[in-house]
Amino acid sequence: MTPTWLYDLALCFHLLGAFSLVSGTVVAGVGFEAARRRTSSAEITLLLGLARIGALLVVAGTLFAAGFGLWLVELGHWGYGTPWVDAAIGLLAMVVVSGSIGGQRPKRARLLATRLAADGLPPNAELRSMLEDRTAIALNYLAAAALLAIIVLMVVKPGSPHQ
Repeated sequence: MTPTWLYDLALCFHLLGAFSLVSGTVVAGVGFEAARRRTSSAEITLLLGLARIGALLVVAGTLFAAGFGLWLVELGHWGYGTPWVDAAIGLLAMVVVSGSIGGQRPKRARLLATRLAADGLPPNAELRSMLEDRTAIALNYLAAAALLAIIVLMVVKPGSPHQ
């Protein structure tokens, strides 16, 4: 039998990771979307820098949420093979892959915007193209939607008895 305090500790760090993952996703998304609407390279640089901080929160949150979440599966009574646990793990893998791929264009856009701002130049067509890349935008929105689905699974735990 697992001591209650150990389960509670794992749950606490899992939730801290989940909060970091969600808040980082929001910060990155808002920073990127705001940058897409700016006409100054310096403003774009600033906003994409904020999005980068959000991305770092996403990485830290993913590591905590996943690591402590896997430990909770071991400590709890669910086990691997429980459909909602397996679905959440698969969706988290989708979040990581689509978010990583989708984040490459904004990263390159931040670097280009930084160079343009240092030279006192406005955004050029290449920067605009990076900010409007439909594939990157779709992948990032897919990652956010999968994250929302994970939250629903974690709250509802379909098929599990209510506790």
